[in-house]
Amino acid sequence: MPNNQFQRMVFAFLTVIVTVHAYVFYSLYVINGGTFMSLTGETSVLGAIRSMGGVSVFGFPMPIWAVVAIEFVLAYSLEVLMGSPCSFKLAAKVFDPRKTHPALFETAIICATVGLMCPAMSFIAAWLYYPYHDGFNIFTLLANWLKLVCFNFPFAFFSQLFFIQPLIRTVFGFLFRRDIAKRKNAAAKPERNANSAVAA
Repeated sequence: MPNNQFQRMVFAFLTVIVTVHAYVFYSLYVINGGTFMSLTGETSVLGAIRSMGGVSVFGFPMPIWAVVAIEFVLAYSLEVLMGSPCSFKLAAKVFDPRKTHPALFETAIICATVGLMCPAMSFIAAWLYYPYHDGFNIFTLLANWLKLVCFNFPFAFFSQLFFIQPLIRTVFGFLFRRDIAKRKNAAAKPERNANSAVAA
């Protein structure tokens, strides 16, 4: 687990890098890939996107790398400002982090993060990918938001719980292994001292 602001920023950075690429792939290939191919007559999603001139963002076609960059900036900002701090507070309201097994508490944090970030990012995506060429209607935007939440929430929950967070925690543990070892040693010292006092 991150121990200071720098580590939290690094953890969020790693999480968002993997998550944004996973979601862009999920959105373009799994959800919309068939539609893109049927509209353009192409036999591959990538060919269909090229044929369309890119992915429509705010009504303008953009290449996939630009879509990834835009989503990364928005998701990272949202994760640092809202997702990470609020998910910890929500999890701590239900479970005491000092008395709860770390695996259970981390699972609670993941669930809280998905519960916050999925509707928020889906709302942003509803604005980004709204079909502006047909005009704008607030009810269409809200319907698109609800549709995106229904599509994204199961993917977000299962991918974060079973793939993304275990991967990120492994990478984070490797990057900060010395600091984590120091913390474990520091936590073990009072226990050893207490045991020594009891033995004496």
